[in-house]
Formats: sequence, structure tokens, C-alpha cells
Amino acid sequence: MSAIENLLKDKQFDKADYDSLLNKFPWINERKRYCILSPDSDGLLCGLFMSMFRDWKIVGFYDDKVGVVNNKYLDEDIVLLDGEIFRKSVKSVGHHMLKLNKNRNVDFSNFSQCIQPNLLRNYDGKHDFRLKYPLATIHLLVSIIAYSDYKQGKKEIVLTEKAVAPLFFTDGVFNVLFSYPENVLNWLYYLRIHEDWNPLKNIFKNESFSVYETMELMHSFFKQRDEITKGKERGDRLKISSKDGTPYNIEKAENDLVEINEDAVERIKTFANMIANSTGWNFIEDSWLCWKQLRFFQFNKSDFKSRGWKLTNTYFESFLELNPLSWAMTSGENIEFTLEKPSSFLK
Repeated sequence: MSAIENLLKDKQFDKADYDSLLNKFPWINERKRYCILSPDSDGLLCGLFMSMFRDWKIVGFYDDKVGVVNNKYLDEDIVLLDGEIFRKSVKSVGHHMLKLNKNRNVDFSNFSQCIQPNLLRNYDGKHDFRLKYPLATIHLLVSIIAYSDYKQGKKEIVLTEKAVAPLFFTDGVFNVLFSYPENVLNWLYYLRIHEDWNPLKNIFKNESFSVYETMELMHSFFKQRDEITKGKERGDRLKISSKDGTPYNIEKAENDLVEINEDAVERIKTFANMIANSTGWNFIEDSWLCWKQLRFFQFNKSDFKSRGWKLTNTYFESFLELNPLSWAMTSGENIEFTLEKPSSFLK
């Protein structure tokens, strides 16, 4: 038995309780909400999906260093898709490793409105880092919404083999499928993709779709992505900040507001239409209110390593006293985090 199999021996038959989840977080299933996205392929997939099946409107982006939000909707109850916000008042959906040690009595109530697979299974970095969620936010989101439809006797979400490419590409899922098969299979079972109501079954358990055909689809997807890549700006993401946090593709407009550079907007629209063609989730132009009349937010991103901090209980609990806006355990030795300064964000 491998080390991962040993860690999973008591978790083989865990399954997501979607009824409980929908009862605790009813807002994820509501129609006509406003959301902001991470500006990468996972965030864009989430935006396409929720705009089509729940008529959500995309009003901005957040990348841990900067944020831009349509000024008209700042007072709305906005949801962040593909990222966790450590604020009780903010609703969010993400999939990073957040806890350091589940055996310590640490106050995580600021995540009370956060849908998070690692938190749902009470996984932490100290004991469960090798078991962390290996997929993308979109896979969790599709499963939640499809289950809700199923319970209402509807089956509107249908995925064909064409959707394999974007759903395997996002967050490097194709890289982990065969690198960590025990963990991936366990999480697929947890998401209940083997059940007929889940449209992901046709993606992950399609018995008629060969490995060779999958490779061909991925090859075609990469070629299309590369055609809209410009220099160091990959075609599958909207770059809104440089590594040091300097705004990128963000231009000043009137009344202290900003807008996204037109060339960058056209590239991301091209990519959105590309993945829409694969998934069948239409790019609804009127749902994307995230290009102009934006309020700009600047944050301070840091990490444990650069500060000389170790991943110990003491350092982690002191870190929480800083009241971080968001964070992710990126390895067994480091946590990257964002402090809400100089700007204050969603309230």
C-alpha cells in the first residue's frame, strides 16, 4: 500500500453532502447574483457557467495583489468565485489549502460563508497536504449546481467530449490526473461524478473516448490558446498586475475610476468564446460588466518565506492576528497571503 493509499484508507467512501451544502450556502444556487472572478481560466469558466445557468453578472476581478470592481455594484452582496475571502461578510468559493493544523483551536469563523472542499473535509497542511483538492473550482461548482437541478427534476447541464480540453486544462488538472491518481480518484468519488446526474461523469468516466482522442483535443486547445497569447501574457488569463503588484492592463478613466485595456479585453473575450465553444456555456456579453467604470483596489501580498517565518502553530496563529484578506498554503513550507492595505475591499 502506497503512502497516499494509507492516508486515504478511512476516506474511500466519503461523499459530498450536497443537500447540507445547499442548505448552509443557499446563495450559491440563487439567480441574478453579482460576482468577481480570479482572472485565470478557472475563474473565467466559473463566470461562463454561472452566467449561463444562474444568470449571474461578472462585475470584477481579484488576483491577490489588486482588485477591480464595477463602481456601480460595490454596494451589492458580491460573491468571489475561485478564491477564498477571510471575511464573515463576504461569500466566496475556492479550493486552496487553508488550515495548518486541524488539532489546534483556531478561529476560522471568518470563512463561515466560504464553500471550500478542503474545509468541507477538514483537511490541513500538517496532516493532509498530500490529500488536498487536486481539481479546479469549476468542477466543484458544476457538481453543486447540477445536483440542485437534479433534485428539482431538471437536467439542463450537459457536457460532451469537447469539454474535456478546458476542464482538464484549467489549474493544470491534466498534470495531476496520472501523477496523483489515488488522490484524484478519491476526490472524484467525493464529488460524486460516478452518479448519472453529474455531467462530469461524461468527462471523467466516458468509456468511448480514448486517451489518444483526449490528447488530440488538448493539443488543439493549446494551439488555440497560444494563438491569442501576447508576449508574456498567456491567452488563458487576464493579467491585471505584475509580480510586484504594479497594476497591469489597467488604465485610468474618468472620476478616479479605471478600465481594462481594450486589447486585453479582446484577448480574454476571444478565450472566453473559445472555451464557450467547447463547453456549450455561452459567452453572454451583457453578463460581463467588468471592463469599464471600475474601482481599483491595491493590496499587499507577502509570504512566510520572505518574512523568515516557519510553518509552525505559533507563527500561523500570529499570522491570523494580521487579519489577512486571503491566503493559500502553496507548499509544505510556505503560505502566500494578502493583507487588506492600503485598500479595503468587499464589505
